[in-house]
Amino acid sequence: MSDAPIIQIKNVSKLYGGTVRAVDGVDLEVGRGEFFALLGPSGCGKTTLLRMLAGFEVPTGGQVIIDGQDMATVQPNKRPVNMVFQSYAVFPHMSVEQNVGYGLKMERRPSKEIRERVAEALDLVKLGHLGKRMPDEMSGGQRQRVALARALVKRPSVLLLDEPLSALDAKLREAMQLELVRLQKTVGITFVIVTHDQSEALSMANRIAVMNQGKVQQVAPPAELYEMPANRFVADFIGKINMIEGDAVAAGDGQVRVKANPLGEVTLKGTATGKVALAVRPEKIFVDEKEPTDPNLIKVKGKVGEVAYFGSYSNVFFDIGLGQPLQADISNVSSDIEEYTFKAGEQYWIYWRKSDTLVLGD
Repeated sequence: MSDAPIIQIKNVSKLYGGTVRAVDGVDLEVGRGEFFALLGPSGCGKTTLLRMLAGFEVPTGGQVIIDGQDMATVQPNKRPVNMVFQSYAVFPHMSVEQNVGYGLKMERRPSKEIRERVAEALDLVKLGHLGKRMPDEMSGGQRQRVALARALVKRPSVLLLDEPLSALDAKLREAMQLELVRLQKTVGITFVIVTHDQSEALSMANRIAVMNQGKVQQVAPPAELYEMPANRFVADFIGKINMIEGDAVAAGDGQVRVKANPLGEVTLKGTATGKVALAVRPEKIFVDEKEPTDPNLIKVKGKVGEVAYFGSYSNVFFDIGLGQPLQADISNVSSDIEEYTFKAGEQYWIYWRKSDTLVLGD
């Protein structure tokens, strides 16, 4: 098997009406057997990019290469990809078996081959016992599996998934996330999923490309995106984060000196200078009635505002004089509930490690 990426997107752009730039000079590579996610808000260009891979949209500029072949003149039905749509697009007048075998029938495959491949695909998605069912006799999750089986039965090199779980309720969506990961590992082909749900991308993908306004902001594994976001947009889009505005000047040796009220002046690892944001995740923040003395901490006095209890943890919002609250996720690990009952107006020391603080430019 070749080590070359199965997908290469080279300086791809897509303009509508000559002025609206939906995709703007994107460069991406996706490895063989990878579960890759395109993540971003509505209108960021991720679905347009997926449709260019499928052949449903033609790039205004750049190259789309799949399995070593430039796709510029390759029609959608001739590409080594298949697509699962948000709406599933399951034919209501056909049984499950007929739905799954439809593409093979259009290719005029022998009946025996169709039966065998349909049975194999249905077993993969755990629907082997429901082949005779009609779509209206099935749940949303089961119809989703039918759509997956129909895509997989043609044995594509790449499976494209456009918001495939968005129509499911929260509990079923979580179950299907695990199912998609299992399925991808079982079949061993490349999955490229488009989603606006960061928890969905983080839980499934090997790597994620975060997009905004037609451009790729960062490509990285989930943990790297969360812990080391490239800029403010990625930090804010992936999970929850507090940002405190400041001014930074280089301090040498890969460090910057940042002045940020109400924290005063702190020296941290980083390279961004000028106007920056000091960013810290809520779960990395601690509170205490006593002032901490460790020099490796950033500390500030704060007053409790809103409190939201979530069982294992509480969201506590502190007023530290920013004009916006600082959020801390405080673990409720004690059986003594009074210990974790924060009351509005109470004063605490809020602190976190310098090593957990990001210095982010634009």
